[in-house]
Amino acid sequence: MTARGPLVSLAAALLVLGGPRLAAAQYPIFDAHIHYSRPDWDAYTPDGALSILARAGIHRAIVSSTPDDGTLKLYERAPKIVVPFLRPYRTREDLSRWHGDAGVAAHVEERLRRGVYRGIGEFHLDAADVDAPVVRRIAELAAERDLFLHAHVDAETIEKLLVRFPKVRFLWAHAGMSADARTVGRLLDRFPKLWVELALRGDVAPGGRLDPEWRARFLRHPDRFMVGTDTWVTSRWEVVESATRDVRQWLSQLPADVAEQIAWGNGARLFPAP
Repeated sequence: MTARGPLVSLAAALLVLGGPRLAAAQYPIFDAHIHYSRPDWDAYTPDGALSILARAGIHRAIVSSTPDDGTLKLYERAPKIVVPFLRPYRTREDLSRWHGDAGVAAHVEERLRRGVYRGIGEFHLDAADVDAPVVRRIAELAAERDLFLHAHVDAETIEKLLVRFPKVRFLWAHAGMSADARTVGRLLDRFPKLWVELALRGDVAPGGRLDPEWRARFLRHPDRFMVGTDTWVTSRWEVVESATRDVRQWLSQLPADVAEQIAWGNGARLFPAP
């Protein structure tokens, strides 16, 4: 039996005994947005960072970092927990210029030879730069190797990316950060190769109460959403546990089968443990 089996069985038992809130409190979490970047290394050892995830009940996590060495530090310690994504940023300065730097494409190709990555990103991009040669090359690499692209972009840009690169699967960071539930739902209806993670989306459950528009999209597409924390600055590691508790609170307001998919099942299905 896999590690997931007894965890989900426990949640099912608690649902019978104590209702959906108690069951949701026990769901294992697949966190689709963790970074372990250079400033974090002085504050938390790899074991320290992994222990924070464990205390939060995060059993697997997509990790990308600036530079990529941070991701590998965690992956080497815990390959069954860390799902490594290759961020194209060699330094923080690449965030705004990576798409115009041919050296980034060469860097990504060289790192991919390690053969451990399940995706490329998280990266930032504007609609005007979707056709840049570096972006096209990274999309080609993703298609060739069946890797996800984890894109921190607005709704216009993710739509343009999905049209330009129809062979590539995309994980949309923060659900576009500001895109509303109806926009997200429209794009999910149109594009079968789009998945959405919800890091930093406080509007999903303002005040802890699940928003009806988001609930409707979760019920329509329960297999296309994941949750996330986003440790984009070192201080975010301090709130991983509380942020995960908040997520479980609104998950408890969904049908149990939908909540389980969003909490854990979708990530586990898309990125099975080695």
